[in-house]
Amino acid sequence: MLTNITRRTLSSSTLIGDEVVNRAGETVGSLHDIMLDLEEGRVAYAVVSSGGFLGFGDRLFAVPWHAMELDGERHAFIVDVDKERLEHAPGFDKDHWPDMTDRTWGQEVHEFYGVAPYWD
Repeated sequence: MLTNITRRTLSSSTLIGDEVVNRAGETVGSLHDIMLDLEEGRVAYAVVSSGGFLGFGDRLFAVPWHAMELDGERHAFIVDVDKERLEHAPGFDKDHWPDMTDRTWGQEVHEFYGVAPYWD
């Protein structure tokens, strides 16, 4: 659900590292990666990094792409989740990524963020 964008494209490298904030304006992490579903031909998830220090101890979260909004002026993404709730989000560490093609796992992630799976 990217908003404020009309027929605009950006390279993923310009987005990596962008701040991810919640509706209260609190920083909840930064954009770590963007996962593509090659069969569907679309962006599936944003991988958000939260916590840690200088990349160590970061926890990663798969956030459904359409669960985020782009704030072009702030050069940040907005996700509708508070910091406490994010602590309970389906997460993983950089050495143990989930199988993002697993639809059962994907369904759980989409349910957590309250959005329909992108493949429906």
